[in-house]
Amino acid sequence: MTVFIFAFVVMLLVVAGMAVGVIVQKKPLKGSCGGLNNLGMKQNCAICGGDDEACEKEQQRQLKIAVAENIAYDATKCK
Repeated sequence: MTVFIFAFVVMLLVVAGMAVGVIVQKKPLKGSCGGLNNLGMKQNCAICGGDDEACEKEQQRQLKIAVAENIAYDATKCK
């Protein structure tokens, strides 16, 4: 049982060390060298067709729609 506890503590220290490293570097996280682009699947995206700028524009458009529709309502005004 002590081996499992020791392994768990070591893994927690490793994860905490990586988190501190990311915080200290103050750089945004970015993807690895793998992913959809290297698999050739990015071009098949129905929304952007592989264009990152089109994806960003679509996200902004969706955000504007959500804000304009005012998704939430005031429950205190219900009868």
